[in-house]
Amino acid sequence: MAENKTLDTQIILGASAHLDMDRKGSMVEADGVSPGTHGPNYPTEEEKNTLRRVPGKLPIVAYFLCAVEFAERASYYGVQPLFANFVNRPMPKGGNGYGAPARGTEQTAGALGMGTVKATAVSQSFLMLAYALPMFFGWVADVYWGRFKMIWWGVIVCGIAHVLMVSAGAPDLLANGNAKIPFLISVYVLAVGAAMFKPCISPTLLDQMKDTELETKTLPDGEKVIIDPEHTTERVMLWFYLLINIGGFMNVPTSYTAKYVGWWLSFLLPLFLYMPLPALLWYLRKRLVLHPPGGSDLGNVFRILGICFQRGGLIRIFKGGFFEPAKPSNLAAAGRSTNVPWNDAFVDDVKRSFQATGIFFFFPLQIWNDNGLGASANALTTMLTSAGVPNDVMNNFNSLSIIVMAPVLNYGLYPLLRRMRIHYGPIARMTTGFLMAACAGAGYTLLNYYAYKIGPCGKFGSSATCVDADGYSLVSSISLWYAAIPFAVGGISELFVNVPAYSIAYTRAPKNMRGLVSALNLFSSAIAYAVGLACAGVIKDPYLTWDFGAPTIIGVAAALFFYWMYRDIDKEEYALTKNGDYHLHLHEIGAESSSLDEKSTPAHNADSEKLDFAGEKSVGTAMDKELKI
Repeated sequence: MAENKTLDTQIILGASAHLDMDRKGSMVEADGVSPGTHGPNYPTEEEKNTLRRVPGKLPIVAYFLCAVEFAERASYYGVQPLFANFVNRPMPKGGNGYGAPARGTEQTAGALGMGTVKATAVSQSFLMLAYALPMFFGWVADVYWGRFKMIWWGVIVCGIAHVLMVSAGAPDLLANGNAKIPFLISVYVLAVGAAMFKPCISPTLLDQMKDTELETKTLPDGEKVIIDPEHTTERVMLWFYLLINIGGFMNVPTSYTAKYVGWWLSFLLPLFLYMPLPALLWYLRKRLVLHPPGGSDLGNVFRILGICFQRGGLIRIFKGGFFEPAKPSNLAAAGRSTNVPWNDAFVDDVKRSFQATGIFFFFPLQIWNDNGLGASANALTTMLTSAGVPNDVMNNFNSLSIIVMAPVLNYGLYPLLRRMRIHYGPIARMTTGFLMAACAGAGYTLLNYYAYKIGPCGKFGSSATCVDADGYSLVSSISLWYAAIPFAVGGISELFVNVPAYSIAYTRAPKNMRGLVSALNLFSSAIAYAVGLACAGVIKDPYLTWDFGAPTIIGVAAALFFYWMYRDIDKEEYALTKNGDYHLHLHEIGAESSSLDEKSTPAHNADSEKLDFAGEKSVGTAMDKELKI
């Protein structure tokens, strides 16, 4: 009977060990801590069921990284909601020449006058690129650059975009129609810069967390509690998302300046806020835990999928155990070649990553109900009585609701549920968010229905032809402030959907694919915006009511199906992979070599090395063991 050397070695060293049988003297490598072991303060089963769970402390650098995200998102959201009016509406009649309308009218700020269809095309293509390109840049960060270097260059590219955008607000360019050239260039350069920044910032933030497994601790008052890394991640990401939306509130001053001053100031304010970012990143560069690029696992993922389809096929997807045939231990047990550069734990990580990817593909429905399909929400607000309030300021109630509710969840609801021993898992939270988003979609649907019903232009209330004899816009008698309700409800839904998504993207990914899996989370948004772009031709009068109504109906059904499909994840403990850099290192050795060597490739920090932007390197003490056999 043939020996199962791969399985035996993994039993001895833990599932992180791996073996290449192809070469003489090949090497088995294992992490210092195998995935099956726990620290000395890991709770017992009884303690898990009886002790209160609390979040751990957040390191100071985590708050600084949240501040980086705040500045970048403030500059991004300071301009992005303005795109629809800039492209859609013409230079207002009787305006000041900078795009601002005459005081006391119901007109909105405008510039290019290209209509709702082209405005939707520009805004949706921008968002699609901003959320699709992270797939590429996340991969580059994982394989070549490292996440911090990608963040740095993303900041530089975005800065160039903001400068170009300010130039598009020049009155001469607005007057002769040439503003579209620098504006459109700046829009798509900004999409590239945002795509470089976004997939790397949240994994870098979560890399700073010290808690990776459950741990018991006695508080000063004598109470013994469990430090739960799931709750630590939940807390830091709520702070992260809170500061994103405080930054998003930058659209309030930019909306007002567009309506009362002009586009040049609306585009200049975000640039001012953006300028301190390079200095802040320079300050942080020696104070962060940074993981060097570790090579690509993407090719191995495709190889694993190939083995699984060959040996199990589609049937196993539904019966269970689809990924089991690709584990080296099972390959060896079946008498097949074990010449594969991964271990059993990596296959489990791939399985969890695909599970996360399936979750992410429900997110477009939340996006459509949160802010409307395409530019439909913007079109709706142009039909309502504004009384001097810029119509695009309503979008900020999305951010305002998040700013108000994030502390309520962080320090009110979630701690209360923990004290009551109620586990409100990520799937339950996401389902709540999907249903809340559907409620927001229903609100948009009702508002648009009545705006059509009682408006002066019927089902053509958002069209450019809905004007009086003097060319001034006609609107319904419904107050613009009613639109704040669905915007706010949609914002709260994001706290229940997006915050758990950051944790799932990080914890369910192999170490060398965290940037890529985070990008997959963002890619689900790209799908939503691609559909919005494809539907640009029908995001106009008289179809707007159904542009809101159809996603609402689908959203309710999808939320229930989502919970039924993924509810078992709520029963799992928080699990951050302990599978180290499993990549195989081969060395030819003589027959006499049988010693145990040690080497190290840990993450670095300020105490272990000096970082430069040419690459993220790693130097440290002996941690990983290599057994030569």
